[in-house]
Amino acid sequence: MRTPPSPDIWHRALPAAAAGRLRPGEAHLWLLSLADPPLPAQQLAGMLSGDERDRASRFHFEADRRHFEAGRGLLRWVLGHYAGVDPASVQFSYAPNGKPCLTHPESALQFNLSHSGGWALIGLTLGQQIGVDLEVMRDLPELLNIARTNFAPAEVEALLQLPPELRQAGYFACWTRKEAYIKAVGAGLSLRLDQFEVSVDPGQPAVLRAIGGSAVAARDWTLLGLRPFDAAWMAAAVNGTATRWHLYGTE
Repeated sequence: MRTPPSPDIWHRALPAAAAGRLRPGEAHLWLLSLADPPLPAQQLAGMLSGDERDRASRFHFEADRRHFEAGRGLLRWVLGHYAGVDPASVQFSYAPNGKPCLTHPESALQFNLSHSGGWALIGLTLGQQIGVDLEVMRDLPELLNIARTNFAPAEVEALLQLPPELRQAGYFACWTRKEAYIKAVGAGLSLRLDQFEVSVDPGQPAVLRAIGGSAVAARDWTLLGLRPFDAAWMAAAVNGTATRWHLYGTE
């Protein structure tokens, strides 16, 4: 399946068609299959740099290697269209925390990548910090213990107030929203998950409620959280208060 089964949410398009529509104040999100990518695996692998090919060769399992090559190739394919260059010519640099950015071509384009369960999520903006997270849900018998160890007290309380049958969805909704914010600010492991608070209820819109206890600081951010298909949750965080979201998959 190349597109998520939510045609009412995701626009089916190719990056070449959507790239020119990205404007300041907008965020484009691409959900793409790694198991059945929109380009042949050989073509995607041919876009990779020497360093990326070396990294791919170190995977022990063939499926992991193919998913890595597809993920990096699809990222280059999307970025190449948005930046107007050959995907193979895209060059990255990395912040001390490992967050990648474009070094060639020079561009205001900001991006972030997440992958889980054979899917990749790519987020793009012009000049705004962005972070994305995608999690395919799985059984977690220790779910509440993980939440108590990592989440803010108000988030744990909100999770406990959900009916038991909704707690798994609430946990993954909360986790993806928190990871998206951490990736947007590029904090990595230096920012504890309990130092900021997001909404937990999977039936309510995603909101960044507080940063370091300050609701005022959280107002500078826009958070999107949704369930792109039954078995997954995703989130995106953008530094800005009037973000317009455009969600894409391929034909």
